Amino acid sequence: MSSSEGFQMSNQDYKDAKTNINTEFIDPDLESESIDIKKETFNYNQTGEEKGSKWRQFIDSFKRVEVPELDPNLTEQERIAIITAHTPLKHHLKSRHLQMIAIGGAIGTGLFVGSGTALRTAGPASLIIGWSITGSMIYSMVMAVAEMAVLYPISGGFTTYATRFIDESFGFANNFNYMLQWLVVLPLEIVSASITVNYWGTPTKYRDGFVALFWLVIVIINLFGVKGYGEAEFIFSTIKVITVVGFIILGLVLVCGGGPTGGYVGAKYWHDPGAFVGATAGAQFQGFCSVFVTAAFSFSGSELIGIAGSEAENPRKAVPPAAKQVFWRILLFYILSLLFIGLLVPSNDSRLIGSSNVDAAASPFVIAITVHGIRGLPSVINVVILIAVLSVGNSAIYTCSRTLVALAEQGFLPKVVSYIDRSGRPLVGIAISSFFGLVAFVAQSDKEGDVFNWLLAISGLSSFFTWGAICLCHIRFRAALKAQNRSTDELPFVSPLGVFGSYWGLFLIVLMLAAQFYVAIFPVGDTPSATNFFSAYLSLPVVLVMYIAHKLWTKNWKIFIPLGQLDLDTGRKQLDLDLLRQEVAEERATLAARPRWFRIYTFWCA
Repeated sequence: MSSSEGFQMSNQDYKDAKTNINTEFIDPDLESESIDIKKETFNYNQTGEEKGSKWRQFIDSFKRVEVPELDPNLTEQERIAIITAHTPLKHHLKSRHLQMIAIGGAIGTGLFVGSGTALRTAGPASLIIGWSITGSMIYSMVMAVAEMAVLYPISGGFTTYATRFIDESFGFANNFNYMLQWLVVLPLEIVSASITVNYWGTPTKYRDGFVALFWLVIVIINLFGVKGYGEAEFIFSTIKVITVVGFIILGLVLVCGGGPTGGYVGAKYWHDPGAFVGATAGAQFQGFCSVFVTAAFSFSGSELIGIAGSEAENPRKAVPPAAKQVFWRILLFYILSLLFIGLLVPSNDSRLIGSSNVDAAASPFVIAITVHGIRGLPSVINVVILIAVLSVGNSAIYTCSRTLVALAEQGFLPKVVSYIDRSGRPLVGIAISSFFGLVAFVAQSDKEGDVFNWLLAISGLSSFFTWGAICLCHIRFRAALKAQNRSTDELPFVSPLGVFGSYWGLFLIVLMLAAQFYVAIFPVGDTPSATNFFSAYLSLPVVLVMYIAHKLWTKNWKIFIPLGQLDLDTGRKQLDLDLLRQEVAEERATLAARPRWFRIYTFWCA
C-alpha cells in the first residue's frame, strides 16, 4: 500500500502497533511495506532511470510527504504518541553538529553583554554564585532530556513529552509558551544584529537594510533543512568557543599583570568596589536575586539538544556525548570567563550601562580588553557578538518551526502547520517563524522600545517553565517505569544524575521563580509598579491562561495522566527490549574492564 492510500488503526490494534511503530521516519535502516516514502522522494521509475530534470526534482522536493491516516477512534493520548513517532523529519545531524550545538550553541549575548548588567547590579561574587547555581540546574535538566531524547527521538523532541508524561493541558500551555518564546526571539535578535553594527559608527538610516540582510541570511540557512542548520551552527559555535577560550587565556595574562599597561590586578575589584553591590545586606540580596533571570537568559537554548537529537543520524551515539559536554561548557566557558570578568572589570564602571542588550560598548569582555590597553580586539569581540546574535536567530527559526509542527501534530494548531516536504523541511512552520521575523522592521519606529519590551516580557520566564517541565517529565517517566514494573536496564542511556538530578533541577527552578517574583515586585533601582511587575513576570499569567483555557475547552479535569497509563513504548528507537538489555549489559561490562581514567572520561565526556 502506498503512502497516499494511508491506513486505519483501531484501538484493538494499538498495543500491537506499539511494537511495530518504528518506520523509515524513525530509523532509516528499517524497511516498511506500508509506507513507501523513498520512492516518492527520489522519484525513480521502474527501470531505475531518473525522471524529469534536476529542476523538476527540486520543485517536487517541496511537495508534502504523505503520512498515514489514523483511526479517529483513538484516544488523544494514543493519537499524539503515534503521529509524533511517524513524522518524516530527516536524520541528517551528525555527532559533530550536536557536539558543537551543545558546547557553544547557547553562548550568546546573555554571556557577552548581559553578564555586564548582572555585574553592575549584583557584583562579581553574585555573578559566580548565580551562574554556578543556575549551571547545576541546567546540567541536571540536560541530562534528563538526553535520557528521554535517546529513547524517544520523535517529532518535536521534548516538546511532546509534557503532553505524554504529564497532561494534555500542561503540554498545550508549555508548548505554546515555548513556541512564543522562539517566535519573539527572532525579530529581537535581528534588530539586535542591526544595532550591533552601530559599534562601527554605521548611520542609523541603514538600519532597515541590515534588518533585511540578516533576516534573509537566517531564512536561507533554514531553507537548506536540518543539514543547513547543523552546518551553520557548527561554524557559529566553533567561532564562539575559540573566542571565549582566547579570552580566558588573555584574562589570565592580564590578571597576572602581563598586559600593555602592566601591574598586577589580582582581586582588587573584589575589595573595591566590593564583591557584592548594595549598601545594605537587603540591597545585596536583592541584587543577587536579579542575577538568576540574566543567567537563565545566557543559558537559554541549552535544551535544544532535546529537539536536535530527534533529527540526529544516530541519537544513541550522538546525544549522550553532546549532553555531557554541557558540564564543560558551564565550567570552562561560563564560570571561568565570568571569574576573569569580575577580576578585570569593576562593578561600578559607567560603561556597563549600555543603550541596549547588545550594546557592544557595554560588553564586559570589550571593557576588560579596553581598560588594559589592548587595541583592535574589541572589534573582534563585536564581530563575535554579531555572529552570536545571528546564531540565536538561526536557532529561533529551527526551534520554532519544529515546535509548531509538534503542536499541529498534537492537534493544538491547524493540520496544515504540520506540513513537511520531501526534503524533511517543515515549510509552513519555517514560513510562520520567518514571517513573524518581519516585525523586526519596527526598528525604525518611535515605538520600537515599547514593542520589544513587551515582546521580551512575554518570553522573559519561558525558559524556566520549559526547563521545569523537562525535569517534571523525567520524574514522571521514571515513576512510570517503576509503576509498570520496568527498570532502567531497558534505557539506551541513563542520566548520570538519575532522577535525583531532576528533583534538584525542579527545586532550583521553583526557587529562581520565587526570586524573580521578588525582584518583579521590588525592582532593583526602581519603584514598585504594575508595569514593572508584568514586564518581568508576564510569562506566568500567559501560561496559566493557556492551561485553564485548554481545561475548559476539552473538559479534561485531571491533573496528571495515571502512571499506569503512560505509554512507554511508542516511538522508541529500539523495541526489542531483550536485545537492548543485552547490548547495554555488554557495554557496561566492557567499560568496567577499562582503566579508571577511561571510566572517568566516559562518565563526564562520552
